[in-house]
Amino acid sequence: MTMFNETMGDKTVPMRPKPVTNKRKKRLRILLIVVGVMALIRIILPYVLLHVANDRLQKTKGYYGHIADLDLALIRGAYTLEGFYLDKQDTVTEKRTKFLSAGVVDLSVQWNALFHGRIVGELVIDTAEVRFTKEAAEPAELQKDTASFADLLHDFMPLQINRLEIHNSAIRYVDPTSKPKVDVQLSEVDVLATNLTNATDSAVVLPSKVVASAGLYGGQLTFNMGIDLLAAQPAFDMNLKLTETDLKQLNEMLQAYGNFDVNKGTMSLYTEIATRNGEFTGYVKPVIKDLDVLGPEDKGDSFFHKFYEGIVGTAGDILNNPKRDQVATRVVLKGKLTDVKTSSFNAIIQLLRNAFIQALVPAIDQDISINDVGEVEKKDDRGFIKKLFDPDNTKKDKQKEKDKK
Repeated sequence: MTMFNETMGDKTVPMRPKPVTNKRKKRLRILLIVVGVMALIRIILPYVLLHVANDRLQKTKGYYGHIADLDLALIRGAYTLEGFYLDKQDTVTEKRTKFLSAGVVDLSVQWNALFHGRIVGELVIDTAEVRFTKEAAEPAELQKDTASFADLLHDFMPLQINRLEIHNSAIRYVDPTSKPKVDVQLSEVDVLATNLTNATDSAVVLPSKVVASAGLYGGQLTFNMGIDLLAAQPAFDMNLKLTETDLKQLNEMLQAYGNFDVNKGTMSLYTEIATRNGEFTGYVKPVIKDLDVLGPEDKGDSFFHKFYEGIVGTAGDILNNPKRDQVATRVVLKGKLTDVKTSSFNAIIQLLRNAFIQALVPAIDQDISINDVGEVEKKDDRGFIKKLFDPDNTKKDKQKEKDKK
């Protein structure tokens, strides 16, 4: 510090350095206090939020949940839940049934959406399981709790979710009342849903996209959908493909609901559905290959059960296409969302044509789009025999199969 001299008479007296002012000390103390309080809040806040969240989960009507740990990432604008589960709880008996669980749930601000002037959220879920249980946690029952469940989700993520990622998860269906007990699941479920709030302005008719994949007992499922979530009425265009699922691994479900089992066989499923303005159009095309209902392991079955399985197996043999060794049909879906109907007669026609005339191509036909919804279908007045052996349709199917190759 610079020293100044002051002349007093004949003597020169050196001046003392000026002390640090009280104002500067006060500012330094305030700064240290603020930093200390922020650090303390950062340490305590996760525990406070965890307590509040668990209290909310345990007091939501019809549900009971818990979170093992909660961590904050202030710089990233996110928080992470670990060891999360939410059970469906009977309000009378208080019996709990597993519904939703996840190893890790990460909720954050989607920063790239800020460039489009939208403050929206991003949700990433890892190792989750959604379990539907008959007579306890069914989809129809859960719909009744939509309001309370939506409020619960809003408490955890006040921002609208614009991007959703799900990794290494499962969707499970359990029926403890059936004999034998049914327990089937989609495994290795991965989902990517983008632009769910239409944060990116676009002239695209279906701006939101959903892509998913999963495994089903040796088979592979893929799902693609374009959807307008902001439309007054549902508007979407989707396709789903399931290939080569091992039917033998579904024997418990076949025994419980069909009263038969199989010794071998695979199932594939192809479907396209589009809807707009309250109407829908599409098809479902199941394909069963190498079906064998009776075998050596059925020796212990009763005579009547063998007889029933023999009928099922015989029907499969009669309707089997010898060229492809498959049973298949193409069920047309068309109508209004409030009146979902399919034509059984047309399904039978397609089944018989596949068996005796022309095998259906085991692939998505790519002939359904949102532009087809609401089109008036031409009435076909031809009789059963003409429909079955219609050379024009057979020729078209052959050309479609050739094009697919």
